[in-house]
Amino acid sequence: MDPTPVTGLNWYWIAIAATMPALIGLVAAIPFWRRSDAIFGNIVATSIIFASAFGMIWREHVELDRVIQACIDQGTVCWPEPGAFTRFAIYAFIGLLQVFAVFSLSLRVEERVRRRDYAPEWR
Repeated sequence: MDPTPVTGLNWYWIAIAATMPALIGLVAAIPFWRRSDAIFGNIVATSIIFASAFGMIWREHVELDRVIQACIDQGTVCWPEPGAFTRFAIYAFIGLLQVFAVFSLSLRVEERVRRRDYAPEWR
């Protein structure tokens, strides 16, 4: 049994989780933000980000379960390092930080849209 999946983090999937959900969420939210519907845009982006974080956690759970079951089938015991909670927390914190970034960016976009409606001399 190859101990690599049990003794390290899968940086490929962490990189995917750190980039793709935020980009997809922003692409989905920007049309709503530009129509002065920031709340709905935030809901859409947050849903995409949290759903992907949940999906990544389940992907990690299934991968760990398969590796541990293979170890048990061979008659040995495998303990993942870092532990399952740490692995899941990484994806959860990535998603949470992305949601914070989306909300912060939406404030800037909303400010620009609001200022756009006023004449320059009234700003």
